[in-house]
Amino acid sequence: MAEAVVGVLIGKIGMALAKEAAAYGASLLGKEASAIKDLFGNIRKAERELDSMKAYLHESEKFKDTDETTGIFVKNIRELSFQVEDVVDEFMYKLEGDKHGGFAAKMKKRIKHVKVWHRLAHKLHDINAELEEATKRRKRYAIPGMDTHGEDLVGIEGNAAKLKGCLVDDLEESNTKITTVWGMGGVGKTTLVDHVYKLVKLDFDAAAWVTVSKSYQVEDLLKKIATEFGISVASNMEMIRVVDVIRNHLGISWFLMMFGNGIFVLTSRLYEVASLATSKCTINLEPLEEKYSWNLFCKEAFRLSSDKTCPSELQDLAVKFLQKCEGLPIAISCIGRLLSFKPPTYPEWETVWKELESHSANNAIRSVDTILKVSLEDLPYQLKNCFLHCAMFPEDFEMKRRRLIRHWITSGFINEKENKTLEQVAEGYLSDLVNRSLLQVVRKNGAGRVKCCRMHDVILHLALDKAEKECFGKVSEGHSTVSMLPNEVFSLFNLRFLGLRDTQIESLPAAIGRLQNLEVLDASCSSLVSLPKDVVKLKKLRYLYACVKFTNGDFFHFGGVKMPRGMRNLTGLHALQSVKASTETLYDVAALTELRTFAVEDVKSEHTLSLRSALLNMTNLVSLSITTSNENEVLPLEELRLPVSLSKLALIGQLEKKRMPHILSSRLHLDNLTRLCLIFSKLDENTFPNLMVLHNLYFLALHKAYDGKTLCFSKHSFPRLRELCISSAPQLNQVEIEEDALVSLVTLWISGCPELKRLPRGIQYLAAQEELYLENTTDEFIEMLRQESEANDCKEELMKISHIREVIVESTEKNFWRRIVSNKGK
Repeated sequence: MAEAVVGVLIGKIGMALAKEAAAYGASLLGKEASAIKDLFGNIRKAERELDSMKAYLHESEKFKDTDETTGIFVKNIRELSFQVEDVVDEFMYKLEGDKHGGFAAKMKKRIKHVKVWHRLAHKLHDINAELEEATKRRKRYAIPGMDTHGEDLVGIEGNAAKLKGCLVDDLEESNTKITTVWGMGGVGKTTLVDHVYKLVKLDFDAAAWVTVSKSYQVEDLLKKIATEFGISVASNMEMIRVVDVIRNHLGISWFLMMFGNGIFVLTSRLYEVASLATSKCTINLEPLEEKYSWNLFCKEAFRLSSDKTCPSELQDLAVKFLQKCEGLPIAISCIGRLLSFKPPTYPEWETVWKELESHSANNAIRSVDTILKVSLEDLPYQLKNCFLHCAMFPEDFEMKRRRLIRHWITSGFINEKENKTLEQVAEGYLSDLVNRSLLQVVRKNGAGRVKCCRMHDVILHLALDKAEKECFGKVSEGHSTVSMLPNEVFSLFNLRFLGLRDTQIESLPAAIGRLQNLEVLDASCSSLVSLPKDVVKLKKLRYLYACVKFTNGDFFHFGGVKMPRGMRNLTGLHALQSVKASTETLYDVAALTELRTFAVEDVKSEHTLSLRSALLNMTNLVSLSITTSNENEVLPLEELRLPVSLSKLALIGQLEKKRMPHILSSRLHLDNLTRLCLIFSKLDENTFPNLMVLHNLYFLALHKAYDGKTLCFSKHSFPRLRELCISSAPQLNQVEIEEDALVSLVTLWISGCPELKRLPRGIQYLAAQEELYLENTTDEFIEMLRQESEANDCKEELMKISHIREVIVESTEKNFWRRIVSNKGK
């Protein structure tokens, strides 16, 4: 993907040339002026040559695996591009360094750099000469004939019925059953099992989906299992402790958990694994039959049309494409999606067919691999680097949208378009990769956006191979625990992303200031309590995450980190969390007008004015978290003007009861607010109704926030709320839900309410509700559920929730766990 490398490099050269006016505008020494002029001339020449090559490289890329001359040419250009990039990077770094220090220091650096400018100009001159020679060779040896311009649930019904039967039919409590699904890569094993898993998991008291990679660690595997069961485990929890937590949750012994009662479904490409199955519980997944292949192909290739049918003039070509796919859903999906991006005309489809044929002509690789390769190479160059970057994550890794976007931006793969931010452009790229079936969606958020995705292992194999051949990157697997960073890190002046999350690093040296190109510093949940003053030199920093994790019972709290003076210089910051409040720090933060995410901890009354001034400037803020110095401190909400753009708000501290009506009525402008988390708020029957002016909330969490005895949701309250969490309300003994309240509620969590002895009154009105979780509830409620279902009290209570798909009742102290599934869930 040489043209992707060149595309990024051209943008970088453009940035270097933008410095030309500034360089000439200074009072230059004679030798310095001559050296810089020579250097800029060579930079400009390299830009012109590479720019003219880019379009050619896009086409030649498709032939480099099948034509040796083309492969040599593309490799040569890629290597020369890297050399040009090294020159440009060193020039930019040295030029930026000239800005610091007094007059004498600057002059000394400039005199010293005269030799550097001459050396770089000479080096670039030689590279340009090689580029010209490569171009001449390309003309001499022209490439003849170079005329180029999700898996789905289709055909699995029979195997799905068989698998479902293996899992739920004739299972006695004492039985252990192993079912295996095996077949070649890309045949749809995971798709089949995932489909059936979602259908039958509610028939079991506990269910977990865990992916085991080739290089798995037992500790990581156990934590994945715990997470699937909804158990919170700390990142540094010892393995034996994780085992105990899972055992207590399931109420089984370690031996049984590993080898005893239960149903296991294994997927593999190996017959040896398939042979582990219980009798008659092996499914050999074969490639799709012809009719199912055709249905899937049409569904993908014509996904944008209403009838999803193939025009008669394209049917012959469609049959040829399907022959290449060999019945594998992943190949059918990829080629179908590729064609869906082309006009549905014979010439356009024939061009794609010729590309496939040219790959296959002189190459012994399988047809399926050929299709996947062509799908990768058809990507616009802006997407190619983003795609290859995804291959750097481990096998079966779930990549979060926001993390991917940060990585792509800091790697220089994203350029602003029209009126869109970098983040918006990057999210569009992610959607493109999903639409091309090169990434699979794992989860979406409440708004329907991709929350996390993964790469199919068949595609990952090809992507890793390509990434290594293209010198994009190489993956080395291993595990290590860091307590400090090696000094070599601070010599990487091109470093853009530094991830220290969940490490034991306690301090950063002043040398951090040398990383002038750093855009992301992620030190969340590390042992850092303060940042060095040299952090303020990182002018390109875009995301700064630094917080310390504290545990208070079942409540996790993230403490703020002390920031150095001068943070106001980091004007490009989009995210800053979490800072330890001080008047000086908040004064600096007031200058950070580009912030989208901001979290401040340890807020006291003396910080009110400074915090108010800072928030008034944050007109782009989307996520805000404010935490007081202790749970008895009152949040200064009346004095704060929250930005209209706010979507997520967390308030940790008391709310002033007398002023609540006025405070909340002034929040009517928060039309974009969808998530609200309140902790230590001390709400009661009189103050809680004031929250109901927030009509657009779809998530509300009250943790140690309600001190009243009765919690009432009146008619028409919270019409869009989908998830409600109420925890640690020691006096709460009754929840009332009036008809036409909470009409959109899907999930209700109630935890740590020892006086709540009955289900919420009116819960039967919640027609949209699918999940109810009751944790650490009263002894009376547990005893009632332990009675026979014919008991009047129990029967009456259960009738209230008969419409809810899944109900889970749990008590840690009583070692009680009960799962109730309604007919709606089956």
